[in-house]
Amino acid sequence: MASPRVLVLRAPGTNCDVETAFAFESCGGAVSSVHVNQLIEDPLLGKDFQILCFPGGFSFGDDIAAGRILAQRLAVHLSDLVQAFCSEDRLVLGICNGFQIMMRLGMFFPDQVDQPPATLTQNKQARFEDRWVHLINSNSNSVFLRGIENIYLPMAHAEGRFALRDRAAGDALAAAGQLGLRYCKEGEGVVDATLPFPHNPNGGDRNVAGISDPTGRIFGLMPHPERHLDATHHPFWTRREEQPEHGEGRQIFENAIQYFE
Repeated sequence: MASPRVLVLRAPGTNCDVETAFAFESCGGAVSSVHVNQLIEDPLLGKDFQILCFPGGFSFGDDIAAGRILAQRLAVHLSDLVQAFCSEDRLVLGICNGFQIMMRLGMFFPDQVDQPPATLTQNKQARFEDRWVHLINSNSNSVFLRGIENIYLPMAHAEGRFALRDRAAGDALAAAGQLGLRYCKEGEGVVDATLPFPHNPNGGDRNVAGISDPTGRIFGLMPHPERHLDATHHPFWTRREEQPEHGEGRQIFENAIQYFE
């Protein structure tokens, strides 16, 4: 079978596209890194891809708000392409700034675009945070989290706090398996009560670090799996008695490629 084709979309300010492309390539994907202006000029460039990825960075300098300008350009010029990825049997992944872009496009809540049940906003401590975090799979429906129970990844963001509209909205999303990736304390399980800093690095509701759409094919997360592909990326790798073959973030990309096998 031919390798699944992966479209990594970049824009001015994107700075994680090379690492993200490498992550997909190392797992067997056929990757093309495409600038948003190229895609606007010829939207048909995106028609033959199975996976769309919005990588991390600071698209358009995060002017106005994180991901806002790129999301607006996509909504105005490429809404048909975005909708095709959402409605067909394809996958979409957003990492950090990519997650913010997808949230602003309404990709996770297709039936609630006018009144979304949640958003991403400024970290509770109102500053940029850069650290490693423990994460747990909380009954996720996501294709990207298959086979993952716990994962340790780096995060780096200033506007990554997940904010729910109300308790009822959170209950409904959790019941549907959409609040699938949560911050946690090492060795402990899922809790809904907001964990203290630094276990929850931004104060997000229900300790949410990543969410999916109702189908599980569309997934966004604030931590960076592409920054933990190799065992030596782990901050304490020299102290570990046994080295795993790969870093913990790699399985997210493997799951995406294996979905089409």
